[in-house]
Amino acid sequence: MQNAVEMSVEIVREFLDASMKPDPVLAATYMAKDVKITFTGGRAMPSAHEITAFNKSRYSWVKKQLGQFDACDKGDHVVVYSNGTLYGEWLDGRSFSGNRYLDRFEVRNGKITRMDVWNDSAEWILEPAINRD
Repeated sequence: MQNAVEMSVEIVREFLDASMKPDPVLAATYMAKDVKITFTGGRAMPSAHEITAFNKSRYSWVKKQLGQFDACDKGDHVVVYSNGTLYGEWLDGRSFSGNRYLDRFEVRNGKITRMDVWNDSAEWILEPAINRD
């Protein structure tokens, strides 16, 4: 039987798999109805559907190379960190890889209630020379 930390990591992993397909309908099943999602730059997203729409406005396609998961039990919720890299294709057709990301999740009662996203995309868009692909 999984403990709360292991279960929360599995929920986050399954959410990330669904969101990278992209399958926003499946991804939304892992989130609480009142989830709070904040992307780099403080950009608020009301749901998994808006994440998919935002990604389509920035990338032709994008995937995550999942790295490490770290988690800690806070009593009333579990905090899960996922890090790794993004790879894909910009809207102009250039490929990219090695774009670092760090996502922080809060999981309560089996649902993601908060998601904070940071990655290098904004910096790479502002300064294309940083992306060495």
